[in-house]
Amino acid sequence: MESQLPPLTPGTLYLVATPIGNLEDMTLRGLRTLKECDVVAAEDTRRTGQLLKHFGISKPMLSYFQFNEAKRSEEIIERLRRGEKVALVTDAGSPGISDPGERVVRAARGAGLRVEAVPGACALVAGLTASGLSTDEFHFIGFLPHKSGQRRKQLEALKAFAGTLILYESPYRIEKLVTELNEVFPGRQVVLARELTKKFEEFLTGKPTELLEILKKRSLKGEFVVLVSGEAEEVSGELINS
Repeated sequence: MESQLPPLTPGTLYLVATPIGNLEDMTLRGLRTLKECDVVAAEDTRRTGQLLKHFGISKPMLSYFQFNEAKRSEEIIERLRRGEKVALVTDAGSPGISDPGERVVRAARGAGLRVEAVPGACALVAGLTASGLSTDEFHFIGFLPHKSGQRRKQLEALKAFAGTLILYESPYRIEKLVTELNEVFPGRQVVLARELTKKFEEFLTGKPTELLEILKKRSLKGEFVVLVSGEAEEVSGELINS
């Protein structure tokens, strides 16, 4: 089968999605791209090294993360100009979605170079599609600012949006976020999706005040995808666990 597939195109930046929890999130196309590329640009070379080792892949790697994006972007562009095939990966999910990647993609496009997405796991899509909230229209915010004033200002601005809101949050600030949602969106349905695609995947659904009761009783681990229903879905509902 693989021998019938077209080879990778020289001088192309491949954005390869990696597992967000379960190693089976990795696609066959993603594995082939990692096997056939010349170099892997990784957010964390140690973590990516473990992923490559698990699948029996050995490739040279270079680090590409938030604080060296400018320098590494220039190096990646030069590699692409020489005709190298570069696979860009982050620790989990699709590059560029609340992870490094956007800067080098913009630079490559600006230089007239080829960029190709190798799609796969993405936490916001997994959380949204399984949340039970409307998927017709949604707005992805990613991580809110750390400073309380900036967070509150952004949340207040989002009240005017009609569709589903999607945020990312760490387990260390999830209670703070739900408290803020209770102040800004007290009548909305909120879904806390955690440990997506892992063994202990869980969805908690309810009004913010109901979820706060859960958070006070339980220590919830893992990264969260937080979804807030649109204004049209503002209903009184019961707390749902799944």
